[in-house]
Amino acid sequence: MTPQQIYVAVAIAAAALILALIALFVGKSRKVKALTGLALAFVLAGLLFGESRVVGYGLLGVGVLLAVIDLVLTLRDRAQDRSCS
Repeated sequence: MTPQQIYVAVAIAAAALILALIALFVGKSRKVKALTGLALAFVLAGLLFGESRVVGYGLLGVGVLLAVIDLVLTLRDRAQDRSCS
């Protein structure tokens, strides 16, 4: 295995561990939204296709952008819920 392949394997394992911990602690009360899952998929695809820098960084960028959009939408929804009650 090359060092780059080891890096990708460790990154995927870390992402899987983070997802498992989130699922364990969050439980059934909160579901992962589709936009969050799509952002995670783009980030993982960016890690997998990291050999081509343009494609890898492009996919990572799209994933981060989608995650930020999801965060903004979530915070906006929470602010509206608090102002209504």
